[in-house]
Amino acid sequence: MPSVPTADDHLLHLLTALQARGYAFVTPTPATHARVVARAERREARTVEDMLGWSLPYRPGQCDPAIEAILEQAGVVVSTGASHRATIRVSCLHDRLFVHSAYPTDAPDAVFFGPDSYRFAALLDDALRAAPLRPDARMVDIGTGSGVGGIVAALAWPDLRVHVTDVNPAALRFARINARAAGVSIVTHEAATLDPVPDAIDLATANPPFIIDRERRLYRDGGAMHGGQVSFDMAAMAVPRLAPGGRLILYTGSAIVRGGDALRAALTGLAHGHGCAIRYREIDPDVFGEELDAPAYRDVDRIALVAAIVTRPTRTGDG
Repeated sequence: MPSVPTADDHLLHLLTALQARGYAFVTPTPATHARVVARAERREARTVEDMLGWSLPYRPGQCDPAIEAILEQAGVVVSTGASHRATIRVSCLHDRLFVHSAYPTDAPDAVFFGPDSYRFAALLDDALRAAPLRPDARMVDIGTGSGVGGIVAALAWPDLRVHVTDVNPAALRFARINARAAGVSIVTHEAATLDPVPDAIDLATANPPFIIDRERRLYRDGGAMHGGQVSFDMAAMAVPRLAPGGRLILYTGSAIVRGGDALRAALTGLAHGHGCAIRYREIDPDVFGEELDAPAYRDVDRIALVAAIVTRPTRTGDG
């Protein structure tokens, strides 16, 4: 007897169907999203991209009945009167489709995808081209969210053994679906540590939250150090586990206070304390300027997007 398709199977079917239709949507920042959907002509969906990119309400049969039927089968539709709205969103990255939470991402367990996902993917691509991995290498993507880190690395390095972690079950669910859609294999771990990941790690990646969030949403709140604590904590888990020649690739943000970068200092101390080298650079010197109006940022000059690559020598004395 054939098995009954699950909700996850229907979401995988959705991504396959959208790929075949040439669906393409690049997710902007929440601020840009809010401005676009506030326009009078964007109040209701007219296309599939409106439904599943811009998260606009739609009337049954108005956009694409076949896609609407898959959404219903997957159980990702809510109804308000005559209109329906999808509770998931689909974005395109590297010609692959990723399912994640719909806009606005207000729920505590929302799974975010946005401009940082694209920058993170570009950083990984550049780093893996510059220094390829050994055959049969093991990687872990920490706080994977929708699975971007693990999936991008697996596509770039097919022999990679990919583990991903997150404390959010909804994130791991989407990561598994996105990996299946991309044709790559990942092992998911619902964990706040790297304990479930066996042996030494050749590649650790992380794109952690780095903003102080009053609502403490998992995907957004970076904790102490003006939002840098989660980034440091993830690095502190990964660096001691690096194999000889192993790397941590960290994409995050850092609050610059009176010209000083506390996260850079902390990561440098961590790397050197474990006999590792570190390369640290600003990708963008000034993002999320609107956050500086909040009391928690009253002493912050700017928030910079940064990349840190920590590398363990291949043998004692290398560096």
